[in-house]
Amino acid sequence: MTSLIPRRSRSLGAMTASLVDTLLTPHGIDRYLELVDPMKVRNEIRGKVTAVRRQTADTVTLTVHTSKRWRGFRAGQYVRVSVDIDGVRRTRCYSPANSELDPAGSLELTVKVDPHGLVSGHLYRNAAPGMILGLSQPDGEFTLPEPRPEQLLLVSGGSGITPALSMLRTLHDRGDTDGVVFVHYANTEQDVLYRDELAELDRANPGLRVALGFTHAEHGGDLHGFFTPAHLEEVAPNWRQAQTYLCGPDGLMDSVRALFYAEGLGEQLHTEVFTPPELEIDTENATGQVRFEHSGREIANSGRPLLEQAEEAGLRPEHGCRMGICFSCTKVKSRGCVQNALTGELSTEPEEEIQMCISVPVGDVDIYC
Repeated sequence: MTSLIPRRSRSLGAMTASLVDTLLTPHGIDRYLELVDPMKVRNEIRGKVTAVRRQTADTVTLTVHTSKRWRGFRAGQYVRVSVDIDGVRRTRCYSPANSELDPAGSLELTVKVDPHGLVSGHLYRNAAPGMILGLSQPDGEFTLPEPRPEQLLLVSGGSGITPALSMLRTLHDRGDTDGVVFVHYANTEQDVLYRDELAELDRANPGLRVALGFTHAEHGGDLHGFFTPAHLEEVAPNWRQAQTYLCGPDGLMDSVRALFYAEGLGEQLHTEVFTPPELEIDTENATGQVRFEHSGREIANSGRPLLEQAEEAGLRPEHGCRMGICFSCTKVKSRGCVQNALTGELSTEPEEEIQMCISVPVGDVDIYC
């Protein structure tokens, strides 16, 4: 259908919005729009929680409606989710669990609570319909190829089920589950996320095999104990011919990876692997002092990233990937200049959020840690 709005009018609208942003500098129109309705912001992606459920004792599942800038995702990708905690924006990465064919604007996020996790604990305790989250566009290459491999094996453990389930739900929506084996490990039956839905998917798709492994239970399920090669022989006898997608805790991933490489099948195994980038670091010319304000500790700047210097000072700040991806180590710099060791960009503003794992002090720096 041809738009009834003249091209010139649309251009004028864009120019008007740009002019309004300029006039409202330094904050821009979004800072004012979010006071009225956070979902109306134009330059950022927001999500509104519409439903909350707790499937297991240590997880929370959020249904999220996204704002207009969201462009959808491919099954297996991850999204950076931001939430304000005590006035500070914190960001973590989560993989959507829903089908990529769900209606536009829909996300389902299942978060496992880390006993020491600031964001996961906050969401578990406080998530409720109406909560507003910051979102990024999706990222990651852990996705199924087109066309789909004839034999497909999905292996997951714990909360690593989310990208694998997204793949399975997408294949189900396409009517394309023949030759798919889905193997999921949990401690016990009570710890299995999406347990009822997995059983229903298994019943509804004759060409699909769903197998559950319980690492801490000797009864129930299909497999018992931690992963062994015999498990695959039992539930996926054609595993050597399958393209395999793996996501889960380190122990599971290490065991599966060791098997595939021992069999010479490494190219058939796909995991969400983040390769540490090369950091541009100059330790010889470092100057200044680094002061960790919450602890009161202070050390001479070694020229290493702030996360490493904090650990050298005897601190244990929260962190994850150590390569600038997961945002677990985000802290507020109260004073001084740091350089992003990936991009070379300098950050000089006070009261500024930085990622400790990739931020190198340039002279004196004070940080809330």
